[in-house]
Amino acid sequence: MQTTIESLGQLERRLTMAVPSAEIEQQVDERLKRLARTMKMHGFRPGKVPMRIVAQQYGPQVRSEVIGAAIDKAFSEAVRNENLRVAGYPRIEPKAGSADGQLEFSATFEVYPEVAIGDLSQTSIQRLALDVSDAEVEKTIEVLRKQRRRFNTAERGAQIGDRVFIDFTGSIDGAEFPGGKGSDVAMLLGEGRMLPDFESNLVGLAADATKRFEVKFPDDYGAKEVAGKAATFEVSVKKVEEPELPAIDADFARALGVNDGDVARMRAEVRANVEREVKKRLGDDVKQKAMQALLDATKLELPKSLVEMEVQRLVAGARANLQARGLKTENVPIDPALFEPQARRRVALGLAIGELVKSKGLGATPEQVRALVEEHAATYEQPTEVVNWLYSQSDRVSEFEALALEQNVVQWVLGQVKVSEQSVAFDDLMGKSA
Repeated sequence: MQTTIESLGQLERRLTMAVPSAEIEQQVDERLKRLARTMKMHGFRPGKVPMRIVAQQYGPQVRSEVIGAAIDKAFSEAVRNENLRVAGYPRIEPKAGSADGQLEFSATFEVYPEVAIGDLSQTSIQRLALDVSDAEVEKTIEVLRKQRRRFNTAERGAQIGDRVFIDFTGSIDGAEFPGGKGSDVAMLLGEGRMLPDFESNLVGLAADATKRFEVKFPDDYGAKEVAGKAATFEVSVKKVEEPELPAIDADFARALGVNDGDVARMRAEVRANVEREVKKRLGDDVKQKAMQALLDATKLELPKSLVEMEVQRLVAGARANLQARGLKTENVPIDPALFEPQARRRVALGLAIGELVKSKGLGATPEQVRALVEEHAATYEQPTEVVNWLYSQSDRVSEFEALALEQNVVQWVLGQVKVSEQSVAFDDLMGKSA
């Protein structure tokens, strides 16, 4: 079998393969004869079906299989002989005007690029730091109390933090507009679900009160038909409710999963959860910075085929996410181009990490994987059982191996760059909580 390889660009290659027709015909004939020995057909004894009938029924399929196998073999041998690392899948096409006695095909494909990690010694990374104190624990407990609050009818004017039930009608230049009317709408004042000027006009209003006021929509408001316009609202308050937070007692502790209601144990568990979440967020932040530094220092040409494959994976993931929410994805257009920047970043990062792991020996060790598995299992009531279950699931173990590998890469990058430490406020790290 004859093969030739030509370069079509920095990464693109084309392999031309010529397969002798006689060799193909010989293999087709041999396969059909083997098939005829066991073939069963009504009116004939097993193994006695005439060859012309066997060839008529199965010839095209067998020929396609033989040619496909020959092409796969030729392609694999040529790639191995040329020491090529194929990225993605080749595009196989028959060549017109093949020489007599030959079947010619071309395979167009891309190869993996050379990856060179640049100098990181002049790169600076700011590492965030936060020690969890009693204040952060108490703040978290307050958030948990707010999540379990109850509302009681208030015989007074509404305040920030209250829940109000309202009817409202809005108009622009005397005409109602889409979305500008609501009945028995519940609003939590201060939550920010409505425009600030709308909410502020409700403060101080008690049940059965009405008010007429004007609100200007921002120029960049999502609904373009009202953006930048002034609307007049008429609001009727139907009910005002004030929040009541649960006491920090045994019932509250049990509600958080502490079965014996021990408040001290509850606080200890809250602290452990906060410390675990803080550690994760600090780690995620420095990982993102380290990976970005690695990307910035790595210059390489990305194989289009790998980017396209990653785009398709991201699109499939988006569709699955929509389906999980109960949406029919056939009615939701998803533009693959929206995912290309993310796909390019993922492919580039994967190539850079792969080069580091290979050149610096940064692969995950069994001990690292075990430590991560046990750390994850510690959040459950039966950690030993969780560890055993995780190790029985190869795909889950692979996730922890990938995580350990990422950690090794991050530590390597941090060892190359200039690292400074910066304290971060708890609210800034965790995000504002209601």
